[in-house]
Amino acid sequence: MLKKTITYTDYNGSERTEDFYFNFSKAEIMEMEMSTTGGLAEMIQKIVAAQDAPAIIKIFKELVLKAYGEKSPDGKRFIKSDDITMAFSQTEAYSQLFMELATDADAAAKFVNGIVPEAPTQSTPAPVTHQ
Repeated sequence: MLKKTITYTDYNGSERTEDFYFNFSKAEIMEMEMSTTGGLAEMIQKIVAAQDAPAIIKIFKELVLKAYGEKSPDGKRFIKSDDITMAFSQTEAYSQLFMELATDADAAAKFVNGIVPEAPTQSTPAPVTHQ
């Protein structure tokens, strides 16, 4: 799980600093890997190698929004829903995070590596590296 502390200015002009959480379970990674021809990791590496900027941006948006969720108070669940994702996507915190990932390859690689489960399996995508 990745915790990102983001300071941003909300739509009332107030500066806020909040923690946001991003995570993929092993099951989610397996589903993404198995539902992508050649595997998710291979697809990402091909897009990065081809320097296909529109495809890279689309993947980062998808990864950020699919990984976002809220921890339950007891820590047993990481809650994701369309409503939670939509609410986050409408904040300046999302906009700031997206711009950081789109313009800083090292930050993007660190983010992707942070949302992948800690105990990788053979089917888990390989860590993303900045070339």
